[in-house]
Amino acid sequence: MLETGLIIGLLVIGLILGYLVRRHRHLEALKAVQAQARTLIEEATAKTKQRVADLKAQSRRETLAYQQSVKDELTEQKSDIAVREQRRHQREQLLNQMAVRLDDQTQMLDQRSQANHQKRQDIHALHDQADALREKRLTTLATQAGMSPEEAQQEILHRGELALKRDRDIEIKALNDDAEANAERWAKDVVLAATESGPQDLPKEHLEHTVTVPNGEIRSKIIGRDGQHIRLLETLTGTDLIFVPDDNTTLFISTHDPIRREVARTALTNLVASRRISANQIETQVENALRDVNHSLWEVGEQAVSRLHVGWMHPDLMKLVGRLKYRTSYGQNVLQHSIEVSQLAGAMAARLGYNSRLARRAGLLHDLGKSIDHEVEGTHVEIGVEFAEKYGEDPIVINAIAAHHGDVEKSSPIAVLVAAADGISGARQGARSESVEDYINRLRSLEKIANDRPGVTESYAIQAGRELRIMVNPQTLDDQAAATLTQEVAQQVEKQLTYPGKIRITTIRKLTAVEYVGDEKKKKKKKKKKAANAS
Repeated sequence: MLETGLIIGLLVIGLILGYLVRRHRHLEALKAVQAQARTLIEEATAKTKQRVADLKAQSRRETLAYQQSVKDELTEQKSDIAVREQRRHQREQLLNQMAVRLDDQTQMLDQRSQANHQKRQDIHALHDQADALREKRLTTLATQAGMSPEEAQQEILHRGELALKRDRDIEIKALNDDAEANAERWAKDVVLAATESGPQDLPKEHLEHTVTVPNGEIRSKIIGRDGQHIRLLETLTGTDLIFVPDDNTTLFISTHDPIRREVARTALTNLVASRRISANQIETQVENALRDVNHSLWEVGEQAVSRLHVGWMHPDLMKLVGRLKYRTSYGQNVLQHSIEVSQLAGAMAARLGYNSRLARRAGLLHDLGKSIDHEVEGTHVEIGVEFAEKYGEDPIVINAIAAHHGDVEKSSPIAVLVAAADGISGARQGARSESVEDYINRLRSLEKIANDRPGVTESYAIQAGRELRIMVNPQTLDDQAAATLTQEVAQQVEKQLTYPGKIRITTIRKLTAVEYVGDEKKKKKKKKKKAANAS
């Protein structure tokens, strides 16, 4: 029991000692934490005081700087106000001076007005005196001449009219004589000046009718199995595709439509470049080529219209102008020819004092019908006039289109200039591929067909072979026979000759009876007697 009590007592003493040790340690740790907290509080307080001092110093500096800037701004504003005040004072002085001058000028004008009023009164008085003297003179003249003043006035007017008419006739005759004497020289000067300052001699553009295939593999792909690909191309483009027999790498594009030819050429070129040739690819490339060519037509037309400064033009007309790029006439590119005609006509119109812009517009559109003459019935002149009227072109432009080949009468000087420019552009050296011999042979062939017919006395191929005029003997052929002759000649020309556009055939049958009476008959009898006496 004693041992147990001792053990318990020791345990209690140990627990008390342990508690006291732990409490001492806790108090020591608490003191250390409190000392650390006081240190932190002191450091924070010192930092806060330093931050407050820095902020106060910075605020003081900013306040001083702001006060200085305000003072500077106020000083500048005061200076500006002083300058403005000085300017206002100067303007007031200037206005005062102007007011003084205006007063002086007003006073001077009043004086002049009074002087003018006095002069007008004096002039009116002189007019009254002159009228009185005129009346007195007319009365005196009438008394001496035995005529009334009205009769005398009419007589004077009549004599003045005769004198003026005589002078006018003399002046008109002198002007006409001078114009007739110098007309040819003036015309040559105008043409030469327009040619020198007009179009540039550009190289001829040849439209490509072939596509080069690089090798046999691409050639086989273009043809396709059993010719499927090439037949699809021909169907989609509306052309005939033929490989040149002597050269398997050259594919010839045959069609009468230049736009279809360009679409086929573009599509084939893209197919050869891509080297991927299938039915789907062919359809895609043909669609792309058709879209690109149609867009290029409008772009080319817009460029021509903008280059020539002819004013606003309907987009459909510009597209027709662009189609002329793919049209040729005797080897001459029709778009380049139209631009040349526009520039020449404009230059001549400017030199002669006419509307040069209207002349350039008429020159550009004069061959408009050639852009679709293979699609629409009629000559290129008729087609061009139809489209010009459809899109509201100026009547002068329409007449120039209709008359540039002499189909109708020229109603304005601009139509004459366009026809002259058309002849200059087509006749200049190297412009067209057709030789003079071929041109003459074509005209002679037309005339020969007519001359071989019985009853024909003469025939003339005019307007570059666009019209054939036949003169027949009225005593050999009657009206019905002349009409039949015209039909037969037209049929023979259509069968035997190749011709552009349409040829007009006109048969003329005219009977003229002439008889002489009076002096002419006596002169004939005298001539017959002299001839008999001489024999």
